Amino acid sequence: MPADVTPGTIPDPDRRRLLNWFLGTSFGALLASIVYPVARFLNPPEVETAATNEVDAGAANDPEFVAKGYKIVRFGSEPVIVVRVGETDFRAFSAVCTHLACIVEYLKANQIIHCNCHNAQFNLQGQVVGGPPPKPLPPFGVHVVAGAEGSARVIVSRS
Repeated sequence: MPADVTPGTIPDPDRRRLLNWFLGTSFGALLASIVYPVARFLNPPEVETAATNEVDAGAANDPEFVAKGYKIVRFGSEPVIVVRVGETDFRAFSAVCTHLACIVEYLKANQIIHCNCHNAQFNLQGQVVGGPPPKPLPPFGVHVVAGAEGSARVIVSRS
């Protein structure tokens, strides 16, 4: 019988094992939380790029264009905001805010492209009109072409 155990009590060998396991896994989690970001920084994942230079954004009379005035389409992994300015007038910009990379939206009532993260505002030419962004939204080309059955299609391309 060990000297630190009082007579009449039952020693608990599982308690020490539990504490050792808890401390060991905590140290492992701490080590992983440090090593993983460093490893991802040194070996970043490959970013998917668009295999094509054009993306079909849908019909010009798409309900999303009519109701909200804009639509966000994917150009590979890059989101692009397509804004309907008029019946056949569309504009497209990168949907990633140049401030802190939040996704922008179009406010149809104010006719501005808005970023909710830090109240950034861009006009319909992509220029900064308010907020902290350091530079304008990169533009994309937009073409409206006749589609099947007489409907017009909005095609977004790299400019």
